[in-house]
Amino acid sequence: MGVVVRGRAAVSAHRAHRRSGVSRWEKCAVLLVFYSVWVAAVGFLLLMWDGLHYLPGPFVSSSKGTGAVTLLIWTHPFDQYRELPDCFALFRIDGCKLTDDERAYGVADAVLIHHREVATGTAELPPEPRPSGQKWIWMNYESPSHTPRLRRFEGVFNLTMSYRTDSDIFLPYGYLIPRGRAGRTLHISKYAHPLRAPSSKYLLRPRLVAWVISNWSESHARVAFYYQLRRFVPVDVFGRAGRPLPEDSGGVSLVQLVGRYQFYLALENSQHTDYITEKLWNAVRAGAVPVVLGPSRKTYERLLPPEAFIHVDDFPSVRGLARYLLMLRQNPAKLRRHLDWRAGYSVYQPAFWAEHYCTACRGLRRSRARTDVVPDLTDWFRS
Repeated sequence: MGVVVRGRAAVSAHRAHRRSGVSRWEKCAVLLVFYSVWVAAVGFLLLMWDGLHYLPGPFVSSSKGTGAVTLLIWTHPFDQYRELPDCFALFRIDGCKLTDDERAYGVADAVLIHHREVATGTAELPPEPRPSGQKWIWMNYESPSHTPRLRRFEGVFNLTMSYRTDSDIFLPYGYLIPRGRAGRTLHISKYAHPLRAPSSKYLLRPRLVAWVISNWSESHARVAFYYQLRRFVPVDVFGRAGRPLPEDSGGVSLVQLVGRYQFYLALENSQHTDYITEKLWNAVRAGAVPVVLGPSRKTYERLLPPEAFIHVDDFPSVRGLARYLLMLRQNPAKLRRHLDWRAGYSVYQPAFWAEHYCTACRGLRRSRARTDVVPDLTDWFRS
């Protein structure tokens, strides 16, 4: 609002000077002030739009770079084999040849290496010396708390790929797409999930709070938070520490389960820069208001409108948060404020790991001229 007010003030000043017959130089000065304010306002609005709707790749042309590249997938993440995708057919990413055949090492433009396997010793790094000009890409989607032995890999990799926005190749666990833009890209329109504005029936869900957790540890901040919250409101827990999950717990049934609840605890296993996982996006898809524990509110607001979630840090105590949830339960009009934004968006969740391979390949094509190594992998990722 401050930018708009200053813009109006500049216009008023400009008109007043014209009426008073000021000199040409004074008029030019006023016009310069007006122009500067206008540029600042436009820049601010564009920055805010970019921060809220940052799209990591699907809407960016993949034609940058010259010639096709070969990307060698050194290990399948968590030793689970998956057929390699056709990047152009699925994601309209061209110029990419994917292979998991180690015999292609000598001709590969880059090698994509998933951290877990080389860190735990189930796989070795590719042999040295590496072929001339070949890049090694470090890929990891775990939090720093669950990423061991990073210092072994200082000065080894040329590019990073993760959920962090400052990665060389960035692909988050999910993001919003303004509804009109989802249909512009074939794979986005096929896999994006349109969100609905809430109806009165939509607001009155039968249950209050759900939490799905598979990795239970008494040392986690989220477990301590849960113990406090359950003192004030009922929380239905699903997973290893609670009720059994639907068989396809990563798919439609989980979303349907969460869809019975007004609120969902999207609590990360550790709190680190940009670490926001599928927990948030499952809640968004289900239409439950996410109660989040993770990075700062500012970080979440780069992915969602401010009212689209409830951050535990918004309240001085867990009791205060519980009171707010119970108040919303009794006031559908106020609950609607957390859901009305949905009408204009779809949510997109990249497919593990096919889209990650293709995104890495696209990132490789855009960084052909880069030959330096990542010297401070540990300090960067743990920061």
